[in-house]
Amino acid sequence: MNMTEHRIHVAVLAGGPDAEREVSLMSGRAIAAAINAFGRFTAQLHVLDHLTADDLSAIEGDVIFPALHGPWGEGGPLQRLLEADGRPFVGAGAEAAEIAMDKIRTKEVSRRTGVATPPACVLTSIDDHCAIEPPLVLKPIDDGSSVDVLICRSTEEVRGGRAQLHARRRRIMAETFIPGRELTVGLVGDRAGSLIEITPGVEFYDYEAKYTRDDTRYTVNPDLPAEHARLIKDDALRLYRAIGCRDLARIDFRYDDVTDPSRPTWWMLEVNTMPGFTSHSLVPMGEAAGGVPMPLLCTRLVEMALGREAASGGGTKRSRD
Repeated sequence: MNMTEHRIHVAVLAGGPDAEREVSLMSGRAIAAAINAFGRFTAQLHVLDHLTADDLSAIEGDVIFPALHGPWGEGGPLQRLLEADGRPFVGAGAEAAEIAMDKIRTKEVSRRTGVATPPACVLTSIDDHCAIEPPLVLKPIDDGSSVDVLICRSTEEVRGGRAQLHARRRRIMAETFIPGRELTVGLVGDRAGSLIEITPGVEFYDYEAKYTRDDTRYTVNPDLPAEHARLIKDDALRLYRAIGCRDLARIDFRYDDVTDPSRPTWWMLEVNTMPGFTSHSLVPMGEAAGGVPMPLLCTRLVEMALGREAASGGGTKRSRD
């Protein structure tokens, strides 16, 4: 395709059926506005409830930017539709998306890769034995944005938390609670960006702390030993590659400088293959601190998808004209 004859159009997808629908809508609006502000491509937001192959085929665009968060939109089902559609799209392919959305599978890859992650076990019913002793964290195996995450510090809290979550979740995970500092690192392309420390105004970084509260503090390039910061980024990049992520991801860690302050340790918690693009979101924040503002970031992500298409010898499936 002659790039001078056709201006590339980006279809930004948002919404979907997952619990993080409202976050997705915020992300999608921000991405479309950023692409249009930069001006190299045009972008239009498409709000979804669900999506079939025919629905997707009817959406005009040369490149798809799926700004959905959650099991359906980020965990493989949408990515399988996008792969079958044939147009280039931003973000992980279906296989990597499925692994990253499943926290147990992510832990398995993390351990094989040599990246420390807290011990955990799967619980499928209230009668299952929990091999993790409190304090522990109960969380869904396949959801994000700290939806349904509970910190339990006693056997009674574990019992109550499990009753609460088993009532609406098929599988949950119990994970050893790691004290210390909350860190995250964004990855764009094949590069680890700035470390960010998250200090919520509440006990932990839950959904409200991420998206609605104004008392969460974010520190880009926090005060850590330089060697530790480098090694955390190395771990993040190694896991990103091992899972098969592409274009972008965000990987969350706990930095334990409490258990033994003389020997801090860090532990991988989870991988997000389509992190948020809201006003509170961390990948755009880290990239901006490194000199890449949101319009340039979103444009570069589209270029990465187009670059894969060009490298494979294909062109975009159809033009908008």
